Amino acid sequence: MKKREKAEKIGASASRPVTGGYIIGGGVRAVPHNLILDIRRNKLIYILLVIVLAFFAVFNYAPMVGLLMAFQDFSPERGIFGSEWVGFENFVNFFSGPYAGRLIRNTIAIGVLDLVVNFPAPIIFALLLNEIHEKYFKKTIQTISYMPYFISAVVACGLVMDFTEAGGPISVLVANIVGGESVNLINQKQNFWLIYVLQNMWRGLGYGSIIYLSALSSVDQELYEAARVDGAGKWKQMIHVTLPGISTMIIMMLILRMGAVFSVGADKILLLYSPANYEYSDVINTYVYRMGMTQADYGLSTAVGLFNSIIGTILLMTTNAITKKLTDTAMF
Repeated sequence: MKKREKAEKIGASASRPVTGGYIIGGGVRAVPHNLILDIRRNKLIYILLVIVLAFFAVFNYAPMVGLLMAFQDFSPERGIFGSEWVGFENFVNFFSGPYAGRLIRNTIAIGVLDLVVNFPAPIIFALLLNEIHEKYFKKTIQTISYMPYFISAVVACGLVMDFTEAGGPISVLVANIVGGESVNLINQKQNFWLIYVLQNMWRGLGYGSIIYLSALSSVDQELYEAARVDGAGKWKQMIHVTLPGISTMIIMMLILRMGAVFSVGADKILLLYSPANYEYSDVINTYVYRMGMTQADYGLSTAVGLFNSIIGTILLMTTNAITKKLTDTAMF
């Protein structure tokens, strides 16, 4: 009788459900996942997933076939699969051309200067805003700082051109500070890099601070109280509490920003540059635009664009590896 009861208990425990399967013979065997049944139960979720995958397939992966043009003497009449294959000739033509050095120099200079100035600027602005405790004053400053971001690039560049021309407000202000006559600042080629970077700061400072303000709101307030009890002032609180609290967000944004150093936008430069400042304003993306859209040399423009993308990917991967090794924080 006792043996029978013991056997029944063992049998009952053997079929007891557990997470991921059933206990059978002292082990766990996973129940096979029924994909068709799951699709039937979650139709809407899978429909949304298919739409997202289709979007990326059509607009992100299908156009990558066009990279073949970088290795072809591409002709729209013959198409991608009918154009003559020329190998690395387009790359050789670019690097042996008269503008390669100037384009790479300007792209690196503007990209690095923009990174050095405009990456920390939103962080500093967010830290300053975080110290403002008067609600309405803080909201007013935020609103004013966000507004330039929503101005059209055409309008913003038009304002820059008007303000920096001879007799413009900024030109007159600079003339009063340094002495001399008011001149067209943007047509002086050596000023272009600084004007471009400052315009980006004006448009992106407030909007770029939003993500850091969000990160600051998640910092544990008890840490500030403990720091004050230990005698830490505002500066030490920022160094030892605030910055470590948002360090993960800063690192993530730095990785993304490093990947875009070589992707200096062509739109604003096309609106600002002129023959007077070509030497300092012409970058890789403006060259790609000219070759592809005005001279119809699609093979060369694709090759230069591919080179630009490869450099950006290398910078992204390198920065990610370095931050992962030094801080154990990385995107992947």
